[in-house]
Amino acid sequence: MTEDERYMARALQLARHGELSTAPNPMVGAVIVHDGRIIGEGWHRTYGGPHAEVNAVRSVSPKDEPLLKDATIYVSLEPCSHWGKTPPCAELLVEKGFRRVVVGCEDPNEKVAGRGIRRLRDAGAEVVVGVLEEECRWLNRKFFTFHTLHRPYITLKWAQSADGFIDRRRGSRDDGEPVRFSNSWTQTLVHRLRALHQAILVGRRTWELDSPSLTTRLWPGRSAERLVLTNRSADALSVPPQEVACTQLTDGKLWHVEAQSLLVEGGAQTLQSFLDADLWDEVFIEQSEIVLGDGIKAPEIKIDPKGRPIHVNFA
Repeated sequence: MTEDERYMARALQLARHGELSTAPNPMVGAVIVHDGRIIGEGWHRTYGGPHAEVNAVRSVSPKDEPLLKDATIYVSLEPCSHWGKTPPCAELLVEKGFRRVVVGCEDPNEKVAGRGIRRLRDAGAEVVVGVLEEECRWLNRKFFTFHTLHRPYITLKWAQSADGFIDRRRGSRDDGEPVRFSNSWTQTLVHRLRALHQAILVGRRTWELDSPSLTTRLWPGRSAERLVLTNRSADALSVPPQEVACTQLTDGKLWHVEAQSLLVEGGAQTLQSFLDADLWDEVFIEQSEIVLGDGIKAPEIKIDPKGRPIHVNFA
């Protein structure tokens, strides 16, 4: 690992601290190095708050501030170049006189998209781009998907029996509750997964039979906005104000909140519709040792030529 890669790895480590609090902004970390010594560090802590570069500069001690003009700053994502909830970070780096800036990857947001890098170079700074680029892009894969494909990053999740069923057959609430495949560990993982998404979707049948809360009771973080995929109106479903009824996968209402990430939790028909439409980016499966013998078949997922992640957790 080169020196630049080592400090960028530290910037990524810092960036991950913001995974539950920065959306819809990306997670970003920054490290300031002078003559082989880290003199400042920071990360984007919360949406609307100071960015990583600002926090890193503020962390530098007064006695080290004169060193900034000869220091290198490592940033996992291109410094912003526009005014939003905070001033542009590229201008801050120019003002502080950084002569060298190492960037993990370019920002895909059309408001930035290389402008921050150009501003730094125009000011005379040496800018190195693409250090641990793959790792930097993966960290903010939801942000990148939203800004490049103009849709949320879609994660599918379901739990299934050892023989490939997600539930026994039920026609109404009178038939009882769904089969519970999760243990305390996998249930906690599911709540963490919910906390990492801005919206969560279930199908009409799941909504009507189970009225799931879909909250993050077992993990810190905000609960996602809840969506119901249906061909009925919200009134027909008796959907409360915090829920939104969506009529089809391509319905504009599905992305009405401009959520950068969507977690789809089922049931089988809803999940299969996303798989059949090739509209997914990641899959999480809870694999139970319980044998049902019969019931509702789990979604069928084939070997993916795109190499998208498929995770299996054993309950």
